[in-house]
Amino acid sequence: MRLNELRDRPGARIARTRLGRGMGSGKGKTSGRGHKGQKARTGSAVAGFEGGQMPLHRRLPKRGFNNIFRREIVGINLGMLQKAIEDGRLKVAGPITETMLAEAGLVRKRNDGVKLLAKGAITSALTIEVSRVSKAAQDMVEKAGGKVIVPAPKPVVETKGTKRWAAWKKEQQVDRAKALETALADMAKGPIKPAGAKGKAARLEKAEARIKAESAPARTGGDAGGKSSPAAQRGNKAEGKGKSGSGGD
Repeated sequence: MRLNELRDRPGARIARTRLGRGMGSGKGKTSGRGHKGQKARTGSAVAGFEGGQMPLHRRLPKRGFNNIFRREIVGINLGMLQKAIEDGRLKVAGPITETMLAEAGLVRKRNDGVKLLAKGAITSALTIEVSRVSKAAQDMVEKAGGKVIVPAPKPVVETKGTKRWAAWKKEQQVDRAKALETALADMAKGPIKPAGAKGKAARLEKAEARIKAESAPARTGGDAGGKSSPAAQRGNKAEGKGKSGSGGD
Protein backbone atom coordinates (compact mmCIF):
# COMPACT_ATOMS: atom_id res chain seq x y z
CA MET A 1 0.00 0.00 0.00
CA ARG A 2 1.18 3.44 -0.86
CA LEU A 3 0.48 6.79 0.84
CA ASN A 4 -1.73 7.97 -1.99
CA GLU A 5 -3.90 4.91 -1.54
CA LEU A 6 -4.80 5.64 2.12
CA ARG A 7 -8.56 6.13 2.59
CA ASP A 8 -10.86 6.62 5.57
CA ARG A 9 -13.57 4.08 6.19
CA PRO A 10 -16.79 4.60 4.16
CA GLY A 11 -19.28 7.02 5.79
CA ALA A 12 -16.72 8.59 8.13
CA ARG A 13 -16.95 11.96 6.36
CA ILE A 14 -20.32 13.32 5.32
CA ALA A 15 -20.31 15.76 2.43
CA ARG A 16 -21.47 19.29 3.17
CA THR A 17 -24.89 20.21 1.79
CA ARG A 18 -24.31 22.44 -1.23
CA LEU A 19 -26.90 25.24 -1.37
CA GLY A 20 -28.12 27.09 -4.42
CA ARG A 21 -26.95 24.53 -6.99
CA GLY A 22 -30.15 24.12 -8.97
CA MET A 23 -33.66 22.82 -8.27
CA GLY A 24 -32.58 19.23 -8.86
CA SER A 25 -30.21 19.29 -5.87
CA GLY A 26 -33.07 19.75 -3.36
CA LYS A 27 -31.59 22.97 -1.93
CA GLY A 28 -31.80 25.25 -4.93
CA LYS A 29 -33.45 28.64 -5.40
CA THR A 30 -34.08 29.83 -1.77
CA SER A 31 -31.62 27.26 -0.32
CA GLY A 32 -33.97 26.05 2.41
CA ARG A 33 -34.73 29.55 3.79
CA GLY A 34 -38.25 29.81 2.48
CA HIS A 35 -39.08 33.02 0.65
CA LYS A 36 -37.56 36.48 0.72
CA GLY A 37 -37.82 38.83 3.65
CA GLN A 38 -36.60 39.40 7.15
CA LYS A 39 -36.59 35.78 8.27
CA ALA A 40 -34.61 34.68 5.24
CA ARG A 41 -31.57 36.54 6.62
CA THR A 42 -29.10 35.41 9.24
CA GLY A 43 -29.69 36.85 12.68
CA SER A 44 -33.21 38.00 11.90
CA ALA A 45 -34.88 36.62 15.04
CA VAL A 46 -36.69 39.40 16.89
CA ALA A 47 -37.10 38.73 20.60
CA GLY A 48 -40.72 39.12 21.71
CA PHE A 49 -42.06 39.74 18.19
CA GLU A 50 -45.69 38.60 17.93
CA GLY A 51 -46.57 39.31 14.34
CA GLY A 52 -47.12 43.03 14.74
CA GLN A 53 -49.55 42.99 17.66
CA MET A 54 -48.61 44.55 20.98
CA PRO A 55 -46.19 42.06 22.59
CA LEU A 56 -46.84 40.60 26.02
CA HIS A 57 -43.95 42.36 27.73
CA ARG A 58 -45.45 45.72 26.69
CA ARG A 59 -49.04 44.79 27.57
CA LEU A 60 -48.18 44.01 31.19
CA PRO A 61 -47.75 46.91 33.65
CA LYS A 62 -44.38 47.84 35.02
CA ARG A 63 -43.67 46.60 38.51
CA GLY A 64 -40.77 46.83 40.92
CA PHE A 65 -37.34 48.38 40.73
CA ASN A 66 -33.95 46.80 40.07
CA ASN A 67 -31.11 48.44 41.92
CA ILE A 68 -27.88 47.86 39.99
CA PHE A 69 -25.84 48.77 43.09
CA ARG A 70 -27.59 46.33 45.43
CA ARG A 71 -25.56 44.04 47.68
CA GLU A 72 -26.59 40.38 47.83
CA ILE A 73 -26.20 39.14 51.39
CA VAL A 74 -26.76 35.43 52.06
CA GLY A 75 -28.57 34.56 55.29
CA ILE A 76 -27.75 31.63 57.58
CA ASN A 77 -29.70 30.58 60.67
CA LEU A 78 -28.33 29.55 64.05
CA GLY A 79 -30.25 26.27 63.85
CA MET A 80 -28.33 25.35 60.69
CA LEU A 81 -25.03 26.01 62.46
CA GLN A 82 -26.01 23.84 65.43
CA LYS A 83 -27.08 20.97 63.17
CA ALA A 84 -23.82 21.19 61.17
CA ILE A 85 -21.82 21.03 64.42
CA GLU A 86 -23.78 18.00 65.61
CA ASP A 87 -23.24 16.28 62.23
CA GLY A 88 -19.47 16.96 62.41
CA ARG A 89 -19.30 19.27 59.40
CA LEU A 90 -18.11 22.23 61.50
CA LYS A 91 -15.51 22.34 64.24
CA VAL A 92 -16.00 24.46 67.33
CA ALA A 93 -12.26 24.62 68.14
CA GLY A 94 -11.48 27.82 66.20
CA PRO A 95 -13.41 30.72 64.75
CA ILE A 96 -15.94 29.82 62.08
CA THR A 97 -15.43 31.91 58.95
CA GLU A 98 -17.50 32.40 55.83
CA THR A 99 -15.08 30.19 53.88
CA MET A 100 -15.68 27.33 56.31
CA LEU A 101 -19.43 27.80 55.95
CA ALA A 102 -19.13 27.51 52.17
CA GLU A 103 -16.91 24.40 52.43
CA ALA A 104 -19.43 22.78 54.80
CA GLY A 105 -22.20 23.36 52.25
CA LEU A 106 -24.19 25.75 54.42
CA VAL A 107 -23.70 28.63 51.99
CA ARG A 108 -23.63 28.18 48.23
CA LYS A 109 -22.71 31.69 47.12
CA ARG A 110 -21.22 34.21 49.49
CA ASN A 111 -21.59 37.08 46.99
CA ASP A 112 -21.30 40.23 49.13
CA GLY A 113 -21.23 38.51 52.52
CA VAL A 114 -23.12 36.33 55.00
CA LYS A 115 -25.61 37.49 57.63
CA LEU A 116 -26.29 35.51 60.79
CA LEU A 117 -30.00 35.19 61.65
CA ALA A 118 -31.72 34.14 64.87
CA LYS A 119 -33.96 31.33 63.60
CA GLY A 120 -33.44 28.13 65.57
CA ALA A 121 -31.44 27.51 68.74
CA ILE A 122 -27.71 27.42 69.51
CA THR A 123 -26.16 25.60 72.46
CA SER A 124 -22.47 25.53 71.49
CA ALA A 125 -20.08 28.34 72.35
CA LEU A 126 -19.01 29.61 68.92
CA THR A 127 -16.78 32.33 67.59
CA ILE A 128 -18.28 33.32 64.25
CA GLU A 129 -16.83 35.78 61.73
CA VAL A 130 -19.54 37.04 59.37
CA SER A 131 -20.26 40.23 57.44
CA ARG A 132 -23.51 41.05 59.27
CA VAL A 133 -25.52 39.80 62.23
CA SER A 134 -28.97 40.52 63.60
CA LYS A 135 -29.33 41.82 67.16
CA ALA A 136 -31.32 38.77 68.26
CA ALA A 137 -28.77 36.34 66.82
CA GLN A 138 -25.89 38.16 68.50
CA ASP A 139 -27.67 38.02 71.86
CA MET A 140 -28.33 34.27 71.49
CA VAL A 141 -24.69 33.51 70.60
CA GLU A 142 -23.37 35.57 73.52
CA LYS A 143 -25.87 33.91 75.86
CA ALA A 144 -24.49 30.51 74.80
CA GLY A 145 -20.95 31.66 75.66
CA GLY A 146 -19.72 32.61 72.19
CA LYS A 147 -19.19 35.82 70.27
CA VAL A 148 -19.75 37.25 66.82
CA ILE A 149 -17.00 39.18 65.02
CA VAL A 150 -18.19 41.68 62.41
CA PRO A 151 -15.63 43.64 60.36
CA ALA A 152 -15.59 47.40 60.80
CA PRO A 153 -17.35 49.34 58.03
CA LYS A 154 -15.17 50.78 55.30
CA PRO A 155 -14.41 54.50 55.67
CA VAL A 156 -16.34 56.74 53.32
CA VAL A 157 -14.06 58.46 50.83
CA GLU A 158 -14.92 62.14 50.60
CA THR A 159 -14.98 63.70 47.16
CA LYS A 160 -15.77 67.19 45.95
CA GLY A 161 -19.36 66.20 45.32
CA THR A 162 -19.88 64.69 48.80
CA LYS A 163 -18.30 67.74 50.44
CA ARG A 164 -20.57 70.12 48.52
CA TRP A 165 -23.59 67.99 49.40
CA ALA A 166 -22.68 67.99 53.10
CA ALA A 167 -22.19 71.79 53.09
CA TRP A 168 -25.51 72.35 51.32
CA LYS A 169 -27.32 70.06 53.73
CA LYS A 170 -25.84 71.89 56.71
CA GLU A 171 -26.94 75.24 55.27
CA GLN A 172 -30.47 73.90 54.81
CA GLN A 173 -30.60 72.77 58.43
CA VAL A 174 -29.38 76.18 59.66
CA ASP A 175 -31.96 77.99 57.52
CA ARG A 176 -34.76 75.77 58.85
CA ALA A 177 -33.64 76.38 62.43
CA LYS A 178 -33.62 80.17 61.90
CA ALA A 179 -37.07 80.10 60.29
CA LEU A 180 -38.40 78.05 63.21
CA GLU A 181 -36.94 80.47 65.76
CA THR A 182 -38.49 83.44 63.93
CA ALA A 183 -41.90 81.77 63.79
CA LEU A 184 -41.79 80.93 67.52
CA ALA A 185 -40.81 84.51 68.36
CA ASP A 186 -43.71 85.89 66.29
CA MET A 187 -46.15 83.51 67.98
CA ALA A 188 -44.92 84.64 71.39
CA LYS A 189 -45.64 88.30 70.54
CA GLY A 190 -49.29 87.68 69.73
CA PRO A 191 -51.63 86.56 66.96
CA ILE A 192 -50.12 87.00 63.53
CA LYS A 193 -52.11 89.35 61.28
CA PRO A 194 -52.55 88.23 57.72
CA ALA A 195 -50.47 90.04 55.11
CA GLY A 196 -52.27 92.86 53.30
CA ALA A 197 -54.74 93.65 56.09
CA LYS A 198 -54.18 97.43 55.77
CA GLY A 199 -54.81 97.39 52.05
CA LYS A 200 -58.00 95.40 52.54
CA ALA A 201 -59.30 97.90 55.14
CA ALA A 202 -58.56 100.81 52.82
CA ARG A 203 -60.48 99.14 49.98
CA LEU A 204 -63.46 98.59 52.29
CA GLU A 205 -63.47 102.26 53.32
CA LYS A 206 -63.43 103.39 49.68
CA ALA A 207 -66.30 101.04 48.83
CA GLU A 208 -68.39 102.36 51.75
CA ALA A 209 -67.75 105.98 50.70
CA ARG A 210 -68.81 105.21 47.13
CA ILE A 211 -72.04 103.54 48.32
CA LYS A 212 -72.87 106.56 50.51
CA ALA A 213 -72.23 108.99 47.64
CA GLU A 214 -74.50 107.04 45.27
CA SER A 215 -77.29 106.72 47.85
CA ALA A 216 -77.27 110.50 48.71
CA PRO A 217 -80.34 112.51 47.40
CA ALA A 218 -79.83 114.24 44.04
CA ARG A 219 -79.35 118.02 44.20
CA THR A 220 -81.09 120.37 41.75
CA GLY A 221 -79.25 122.82 39.61
CA GLY A 222 -80.96 125.88 41.34
CA ASP A 223 -79.25 125.25 44.68
CA ALA A 224 -76.84 128.02 45.59
CA GLY A 225 -73.38 126.87 44.75
CA GLY A 226 -74.57 123.28 44.59
CA LYS A 227 -73.72 120.60 42.13
CA SER A 228 -76.13 118.04 40.74
CA SER A 229 -75.56 114.34 41.28
CA PRO A 230 -74.28 112.07 38.48
CA ALA A 231 -77.80 110.63 38.02
CA ALA A 232 -79.28 114.15 37.64
CA GLN A 233 -76.59 115.07 35.14
CA ARG A 234 -77.41 111.99 33.08
CA GLY A 235 -81.13 112.96 33.15
CA ASN A 236 -80.37 116.53 32.03
CA LYS A 237 -78.34 115.22 29.09
CA ALA A 238 -81.22 112.98 28.04
CA GLU A 239 -83.69 115.91 28.18
CA GLY A 240 -81.36 118.05 26.05
CA LYS A 241 -81.25 115.34 23.39
CA GLY A 242 -85.07 115.18 23.34
CA LYS A 243 -85.40 118.96 22.86
CA SER A 244 -82.94 119.02 20.00
CA GLY A 245 -84.82 116.18 18.30
CA SER A 246 -88.26 117.88 18.70
CA GLY A 247 -87.05 121.19 17.26
CA GLY A 248 -86.40 119.62 13.90
CA ASP A 249 -90.10 118.76 13.33
